[in-house]
Amino acid sequence: MATNDVNLAERSGSLVESHKGYDPRILFFYGIVAALLLVLTGGLVYQQLMRTDLYHERERTQNQRRILVPGPRGNIYDREGRLLVGNRPRFAVVLYLDELRPEFRREFIAIRKAYRESGDKDIPSSSQMEQIARATVVQRYLDQINEILGRNEKVDTVALRRHFVRELLLPYTLLGDLSPEDYARLIERLPVRSPLQVYTSSTRYYPYGSAAAHTLGYVSVNPDFEAADFPGEDLTTFKMKGTIGKTGLEAQFDAHLQGEPGGTIFRVDPAGYKVNPPIEKRLPVQGKNLTSSLDIDLQIVAENALADFTGAAVALDVATGEVLALASKPGYNLSDTSPVITRATFQDIESRGAWLNRAVQGLYPPGSTFKLVTAISGLRKGTIRVDSDIDCTGYFRVGGRAFPCHGGHGHGPITFADSLAKSCNIFYYKYGIDTGVEDLAAEARLFGLHQPTGIELPHETRRMIVPDTAWKRRNRKEAWFPGDTANMSIGQGFLAVTPLQMACVTASFARGELITKPTLIHDPSHKRQHTEPLGLTPQQYATMMKGFEDCILTGTAKILQLPSMRIPDLRIGGKTGTAQVRTPQGTIELAWFICFAPIEKPEIAIAVMIEGDTPDEAYAGGRYAAPVAQSILRKWKEKKDRPRPLMNVAVQ
Repeated sequence: MATNDVNLAERSGSLVESHKGYDPRILFFYGIVAALLLVLTGGLVYQQLMRTDLYHERERTQNQRRILVPGPRGNIYDREGRLLVGNRPRFAVVLYLDELRPEFRREFIAIRKAYRESGDKDIPSSSQMEQIARATVVQRYLDQINEILGRNEKVDTVALRRHFVRELLLPYTLLGDLSPEDYARLIERLPVRSPLQVYTSSTRYYPYGSAAAHTLGYVSVNPDFEAADFPGEDLTTFKMKGTIGKTGLEAQFDAHLQGEPGGTIFRVDPAGYKVNPPIEKRLPVQGKNLTSSLDIDLQIVAENALADFTGAAVALDVATGEVLALASKPGYNLSDTSPVITRATFQDIESRGAWLNRAVQGLYPPGSTFKLVTAISGLRKGTIRVDSDIDCTGYFRVGGRAFPCHGGHGHGPITFADSLAKSCNIFYYKYGIDTGVEDLAAEARLFGLHQPTGIELPHETRRMIVPDTAWKRRNRKEAWFPGDTANMSIGQGFLAVTPLQMACVTASFARGELITKPTLIHDPSHKRQHTEPLGLTPQQYATMMKGFEDCILTGTAKILQLPSMRIPDLRIGGKTGTAQVRTPQGTIELAWFICFAPIEKPEIAIAVMIEGDTPDEAYAGGRYAAPVAQSILRKWKEKKDRPRPLMNVAVQ
């Protein structure tokens, strides 16, 4: 026994000794585990401590939403402070879908249960049942509105689905552009805490309807405005629809008139529903106001006088160049463009050619009104003198062609002043050719007829033409002939100008200078314009003034001396014109008239152009265009004689 015990003890000792050693492979494994744990711990430390800001930012962008609301546009006034374009409230019934989540869920469960109990094998998908549930709930609320207003409106399921996916946080419009009566009934009967609310926004308001439509312009929907100084540019952003100027002053001064957007930042849950209260909020601010140079009284008179004619009328303040009236016909009613312009309205305006602002975009030969430029060019060169005359036989031969006088009849012996009063073509054929095309073109350029006026309107044409020998060679690949000069001297041929340009020429002559820079902005501090003088002697200027006044008294515009047309105590200087334009249907005549008053110290200058509507029908300037100018002058004189206190609204 003792011997066996000893052997066991020895054997046990050897086993113990054999377990005291360490396997190198285990040590290596421990090292790898330790290294991995170290890397993992370091990574966790880095992610939790070093990248905290990044995760906070990701959480913010995922859990926050920004809503932007456009600011109302600024108002536009006339020179006397009368509102031309403002804002009116636009009422709509809206439904806040994010407040209906519990109702959507209950309706979904009820619909799913009904389908399962029906035993129908054709069961919609969960997504389809959710859409059905939403439409059912929304229709339930819309029926409340139908009951109050006596309507039978139905939910547009396509629009609802699109809104739910793209603009859940924005109110969903059930009915838009409500009448004030409907608004009052809804305000009285809708619960204060209902998800149904009457939403008030603003839309453009035009107190004078169609007046000055081309000048004021219209606005269209702008879904992509920005709020540069409002935080959250990196957040998912929803925007209520704003507006942007498309034409006229609305477009030219869009940045000035645009309001400052307001905004709200909400925290949202994983489903996209907002969690009140908002994190940040700012109210929108109305845009800056604009005071135009227009006198709405003169504007309305000009448009009424043009009536159903196609044409334009422009009235300028001679001293400052401010535009008192700028009318173009056919026109359109600005009220039809607000809150949106429908396809039918757009197509109607398009079909009538009413988008074109003929005062600044229409190009026409100026006819005999250009004789003002021809006369000054001849006086400057010395080919015309104040005592120049001619025997008008009714025709003037240039080469092998006979050029007729106005009306085809002869005036007999005629002086320089009478040539303006009676619009004798023969006088200007002869002295225009003596002066030469290069001098005629140079004079027209001195008056600025070769370039835009720079008026504050978008899309003023740049295609005006003051031709010369180089122009014809370049554009027509032909030489210039004396007959071209004869045509140009009476405002025919290749000449093409706008009614606004001729109004500027008239104002410049009345002021004794070469250039008038028109402006549509009224500023009480505007001073008299000063540009390069005409360069005529007092006798030359007086002779032309006499010719222009005689045009009204005894000449081609003597219609203005009829008892029904005469304006007492107002001396007027003017020039008629008739131009021809060849069309595939025949020759169309244009009736022109330019004038200024009073002769003693001109204050207002006017240009009127009317397009003939029947081929080969006579459209004399004295008969058709002069009465339009007379209506403007009569109203101007009436206001001048009975002044009233003015309320100027300065540009803010």
